[in-house]
Amino acid sequence: MFAIFDLDGTLIDRQVALSDAVTALCREHAFNTPIEHWLRAALADRANPRDFARLRIDFGLTEPAEQLWQEYVDLITEAVTCRPEVLEGLHQLRAAAWTIGIATNGASDIQRAKLDAVGLTYLVDGIAASGDLEIRKPARELFELAASHCGRSLADGGWMIGDNPAGDIGGGRQAGLRTIWLRGRPWPDGLHPADHTVDDVIDAITILLNETE
Repeated sequence: MFAIFDLDGTLIDRQVALSDAVTALCREHAFNTPIEHWLRAALADRANPRDFARLRIDFGLTEPAEQLWQEYVDLITEAVTCRPEVLEGLHQLRAAAWTIGIATNGASDIQRAKLDAVGLTYLVDGIAASGDLEIRKPARELFELAASHCGRSLADGGWMIGDNPAGDIGGGRQAGLRTIWLRGRPWPDGLHPADHTVDDVIDAITILLNETE
């Protein structure tokens, strides 16, 4: 039994951590309100070092882009959390002999830092971040990489659980996986529905555990 989970918005709440990290970064450097607004908009969906290179140019900052990126990585790592019941749910899946992977869009260093910070690294069998291949979900290659890192093959089937309709659910379906969608984002017209729709990742884990029985 094999399941791939999305990270941001599925296992962890990225938005709260993002807000806290941007606030702390701007306070540390005494950045003005336009810079803070720029950061919140630029980093809303994803973040990578190129964003900070653009920030430095657009606002004539003296701090090196690499320094600002690393500070942001450290700050969001400090701010991010994973609910205890989610960690317990993954423990239960492992006890039920599930193989667990992560497929996440984002730079490799920041995504793995978040996984380490909340204790998820040691609860999963393999991790694939889009920065590993410079390719993003819904591309099949990222799902293949997650499966490979878990010692599994997409040909064996499995599940994809995530909050992004096109990236997680559409991509997972195209990769031959059954899907569970965490309701929240608007559902695009014409996209095939998920096998299950839930309001919380705990409900998704319960569905998987019931598959075990």
